[in-house]
Amino acid sequence: MVAALVLDRALEDRLRRSPRRAAFYCRAVASLARELRERGTQLVVRRGPRRATVVRLAREAGARTVVWSASYEALGKGADRDLQAALEEAGMRALVVHDAPSISPDETSALHSEGGSGYRALAPFVAAWTGLAPAELDPRELTFAAHALHSETLPNGGDFDAPGAEFSDLDVQAEAASALQAFLAGPVLGYRAERGAAAAETSRLSAHLAFGTIGAGTVARRLATRAADPFLLVEERTSLDAFRRALATRDFFLQLALHFDERLDRVLQPKMRDFPFASHHPALEAWREGRTGYPLVDAGVRQLRRTGWMHPSVRPIVASFLCFDLGVDWRAGRDEWEGHLVEDDLAVANGNWQWIAGVGADQAAYPRIYHPLKAARRLDPAATFIRRWVPELTSLPAASILNPAERSGGQLALPLFGASGYPAPVLDHEVAARAFLKRYAAHARSQSARSLGG
Repeated sequence: MVAALVLDRALEDRLRRSPRRAAFYCRAVASLARELRERGTQLVVRRGPRRATVVRLAREAGARTVVWSASYEALGKGADRDLQAALEEAGMRALVVHDAPSISPDETSALHSEGGSGYRALAPFVAAWTGLAPAELDPRELTFAAHALHSETLPNGGDFDAPGAEFSDLDVQAEAASALQAFLAGPVLGYRAERGAAAAETSRLSAHLAFGTIGAGTVARRLATRAADPFLLVEERTSLDAFRRALATRDFFLQLALHFDERLDRVLQPKMRDFPFASHHPALEAWREGRTGYPLVDAGVRQLRRTGWMHPSVRPIVASFLCFDLGVDWRAGRDEWEGHLVEDDLAVANGNWQWIAGVGADQAAYPRIYHPLKAARRLDPAATFIRRWVPELTSLPAASILNPAERSGGQLALPLFGASGYPAPVLDHEVAARAFLKRYAAHARSQSARSLGG
């Protein structure tokens, strides 16, 4: 077996969108190359158009079979089909494997009542997924060939216009394994009780899963081993089940994209494809910069901009504010976050954003609109998370941060705004939410009338 990495224009363009993502990618590749050297082989790096470069390299290596990891979003699926056709025309076997999810979509789809068509709804997918076990594959059992194939230099910051995205001595695979071990040793046992807490620890594995520095199947198997502990409390087992459902949800969005994502920006629900989301709002820049005047929303955005990651409990609140308070198209939010996130799971991002916007797989009659102040009181009752990321509010008591409508008339005021330099709210959530729901209901009625008339 020969391990190869092909850097084509599509990959380079995606990595250029986020300097932090490019840096993580360079670290991951350097770590992989080092591990392969320790096993007596070399990672072959080539740059160029994917189809021609892979076919040429396969011929140089004398390969009979070429194996690669499946793509799930529309453009990647098209590239996979194109490469598969080229290899088969060249007389080679092309094998596309599903190693991004913990359970292959082929396995879950085989249990679908309509026979291999994939799931549009989360609940039946999770029911099918729960009865399956991830495939066992020990990378140490793979045999790599010693070879003299020419290899170009490993990717670095210059490839992606990302200064600082250079080589690193850190072993990213070991880092991922350590993070999983630490999470399973303690924090996962309180996952259900604390997953709604913005200041609570999470697995922080999203980037590792996206780039394959740890496999989702590995996480699922380690989780099953942890759940086999006979001394676990009922609450701890419930927490393990909640984290397992989070893994299943990630798999759900991957299979959803595989089966139903015809075009990158296509809305899953036909009735919502012409809903009039706005492309702009006067407060859009304030949302992007974390200066909306709603502390939890701003804290989440600032965490993302500073670290390349946002707490999973806070993401729906921030996304909801964009889609419903501002009424801005979910794709604008997805693309904004693409420029900051380290993780690179476009199919998962699409699924999550459509779910939040009420245009995707969620089957609810109306979108779930989060109240940004009530959410702050629920997710961050001591304002710990908010104070960490919104320094203007550090000196204020939690009551002033979380309950800013204490004066008669419910006016948002107080010591929250003014001397601290923290902005006043860019809008009234209650008014904006009601206005959005009115538009949504009118659109639903028009679609229903059109359907009956058609």
